Amino acid sequence: MCSICGIYAPRGVGLKDCAAVREMSGAMAHRGPDANGFYAGASVAFHHNRLAVVDIAGGAQPMTVVYGGKSYTVVYNGELYNTAELQEELRRAGVHIRTDSDTEAVVYSYAVWGERCVDHMNGIFAFSVYDEFEQSLFCARDRLGVKPFFFAQVRGMFLFASEIKALLKHPGVRSEIDLTGLWQLLYLSPVTIPGTGVFRDIEQLLPGEWCRVSLDGMRRHRYWQMQAHPHTDSPADTVAHTRALLTDAIRRQLVSDVPLCTFLSGGLDSSVVSAVAAEAYRNKDRVLDTYSFEYEGNDYAPTLFQPNADDSYAIAMAEYIGSRHTVLTAPSDAVAEELLPAVLARDFPGQADIDSSLRFFCGLVKQNHTVALSGECADEIFGGYPWFYRPEMVERDFFPWIHDPHARIKLFRDEVVHSAEGYDYLSGIYRRTVAETPLLSGEAEEDRVARIATKLSVDYFMESLLERKDRMSMAHGLEVRVPFSDHRILEYVYNVPWHIKYEGQVEKALLRNAMASYLPEVILHRKKSPYPKTHNPAYENKVRKMLLSRLSRKDSQLAAMLAPGALDALLSGGDVTWLGQLMGKPQLLAWLLQFDFWLSRYRVKLVL
Repeated sequence: MCSICGIYAPRGVGLKDCAAVREMSGAMAHRGPDANGFYAGASVAFHHNRLAVVDIAGGAQPMTVVYGGKSYTVVYNGELYNTAELQEELRRAGVHIRTDSDTEAVVYSYAVWGERCVDHMNGIFAFSVYDEFEQSLFCARDRLGVKPFFFAQVRGMFLFASEIKALLKHPGVRSEIDLTGLWQLLYLSPVTIPGTGVFRDIEQLLPGEWCRVSLDGMRRHRYWQMQAHPHTDSPADTVAHTRALLTDAIRRQLVSDVPLCTFLSGGLDSSVVSAVAAEAYRNKDRVLDTYSFEYEGNDYAPTLFQPNADDSYAIAMAEYIGSRHTVLTAPSDAVAEELLPAVLARDFPGQADIDSSLRFFCGLVKQNHTVALSGECADEIFGGYPWFYRPEMVERDFFPWIHDPHARIKLFRDEVVHSAEGYDYLSGIYRRTVAETPLLSGEAEEDRVARIATKLSVDYFMESLLERKDRMSMAHGLEVRVPFSDHRILEYVYNVPWHIKYEGQVEKALLRNAMASYLPEVILHRKKSPYPKTHNPAYENKVRKMLLSRLSRKDSQLAAMLAPGALDALLSGGDVTWLGQLMGKPQLLAWLLQFDFWLSRYRVKLVL
């Protein structure tokens, strides 16, 4: 993994543009601590920070190749998992492959197939290729949006970067948010509307989208989206095919020239990934390293959504697969102190201590490993959330994981946030997403609900979790791969009837049935328990003090935005659940702290 950035100026780049690109890249040096490179052509300036994972000697970037007498230069962030197959295709097209680097495969793929290059790729990626002959720029993002690609259009120039902070380094990109950005933060965040960057001037390529920029302007195209098809496989064949897809995806993602590990919570998803990885390692007489995460002084109280703690399950699974396991523990002070650096990593207030703890843990993992595999995306694809099997949760007019849409925005002065208008705006986006869900005519109601739940989860909830994992891990130069994000899995499972996915009214039954031979009974039948959070009262007490201290500052924008008495009521009241299964009162206080810090540190101007 790496960071990429650049400026495309169709009428020519100058010294100021080159200097700006270097400054943009400097803001993302954490993503690529191993090397960096610069390229300037007639119409572009590129910069790349490299985290070396595969073909360390041959994968330097930006990389320029010549094909058919024409020159092409790429900057690329990601990993291809079908590099060997792609190289063979390219050889048949007359390409002389010189390295084992997937970067070379990416740039030659564009040289040979043009815009159709992405159809040949299996992996996670965001890249830009400069065609010197055409003096045009081609940019693409992977199908599920695992890797980020932000852009801005300023004074006839096209700017792009792996992170928002890099674009904000350019003097032409303003640190401003309007009401639509504010509504996303107060109603949805850490989830955002696909294609937006919260800031007024900043957009994102959508997952499965490419764009071409030239003297004629910008053209965008969705090259991949979910599609509804009839499912003809028998239940037994469905289980077998799902197993084949999963094991193939995990094994492909074990390729690395640097130390690799897995995150193992003892839950179903991470156990599946770790079990297949451990088997592959044993076949090569190697031992897999695994990690689980815990919190200091965690007084765990079982709930409907978190029925049990991870500790014993993770250790039992590690013993079952024979991995070398480490339990990492986060002190409450560290979780609180990482809240503000987590904002700097994500570039806006996100998921409070769920972000900050992951950032802390990734820093510890990086001390011994450069690559990790994780279990994200399984719930969204296989139906692990309650809104998959509770129709009333998707038949409302707002996003189902937000229990109380007004929990945050009601703390603010309505003359500032215009809450009713914001709710109507986002409710309209929700209804439009539901209406755009690919369906089959005449299918069962339970299948219609499951498809809608998948569409919502993949487009919004999963995108947020992938963003979190990318930013918090790459803040320490740690690459985290997510095998469940292989698009072939989603393409297949999306069309499997719900009665197979939810057999016996068991969440993710298809996944359990497909991978039963890899798991002990105690893990195979474990009820879903999400990423852990701290229950230590010391954390809430520290966050409360940090928030009140910030609000006492004269430059606190948040203090002026809060409704009279709203914070006092929150502080003296009981718990509140406002997003997903993890966001309660301590997290809301932490989010407000992050929000005020973000407004100040990013010098955000509210254009309302």
